[in-house]
Amino acid sequence: MVRSVVACLGAGRMGRGIAIAFAYAGHEVRLIDLKPRDAQAFAELRAAALGEVRETLASLASVGLFEPALVDPIAARVAVVPHAERAATLAEAPLVFEGVPEILDLKRQVLAEASASMPPEAILASTTSTILVDDLSGSVARPERFLNAHWLNPAYLVPLVELSPGRNTDPAVTARLRGMLEAIGKVPVTCAASPGFIVPRIQALAMNEAARMVEEGVASAGDVDLATRYGFGFRFAVLGLLEFIDWGGGDILHYASAYLEGALGSERYRAPPIIARNMEEGRIGLRTGRGFLDYEGRDIEEYRRGRLADFVAMLRHVGLARPPAQEPRQASR
Repeated sequence: MVRSVVACLGAGRMGRGIAIAFAYAGHEVRLIDLKPRDAQAFAELRAAALGEVRETLASLASVGLFEPALVDPIAARVAVVPHAERAATLAEAPLVFEGVPEILDLKRQVLAEASASMPPEAILASTTSTILVDDLSGSVARPERFLNAHWLNPAYLVPLVELSPGRNTDPAVTARLRGMLEAIGKVPVTCAASPGFIVPRIQALAMNEAARMVEEGVASAGDVDLATRYGFGFRFAVLGLLEFIDWGGGDILHYASAYLEGALGSERYRAPPIIARNMEEGRIGLRTGRGFLDYEGRDIEEYRRGRLADFVAMLRHVGLARPPAQEPRQASR
């Protein structure tokens, strides 16, 4: 059943990805063209945007996500609105995402104009991956209803959306947007207005380190990628990073970090003060019942078995789960 209308400022890559996510969940979506164009130019933009939406949906259907017969009905929920109709469209949208290029002045201009046309109760969210919310909120008519909502590409597939409210954002607005995103199958998290949010900040370190290892001749690019897919990625698809620290023990990270810092001669491996502080306070992890997470009252063995089952499911997912050998094998000579 069709629900409310969602508007996207801009008909580019991010807007199209968000449109697919909301249309899939039953919402009408309007991609708003922010440039004045003649009829032919607008027709070309509209055809390109809707063509990409439909092609993406067809690809998802072809790999079994849903029945191919549903491609057209889902795609029909997305429309591209010309520049001249932007104000009328915004006046009817309770939720608006801005998705223009990462240019501060451009975003401020677009957000200021859009917010002036929106209903007082509507939520406005920027999808910026680099600009802090409070660097934009001064341009918005109602900053209490404005925040950053950072989607990870491809937006229609990656579940995570990082929400970053500003100093003037109403907490109820953040909670409402969380609920709206959860209702379409997303996993929203909230973080402070900080450069890099959560995932980009972590992955920048990981990607630079991977490139550095290739540069230093530690391993080939192919082997680094195999290691991250079947080691790093495999493990952290089940355990969160902080959960994994607790799993092994914060003390292990403390000593491993000290060794790597000395052996590789780089402060980038130095553990942050919270690791030592947790050790001093007995927050080691599973062994003490407290770490970054609190395990008090939890059946630790049951918890471990549950995670083990998740790992086995991942092993099956990547096609590496094998039955045990029925007979001993002879060692090769």
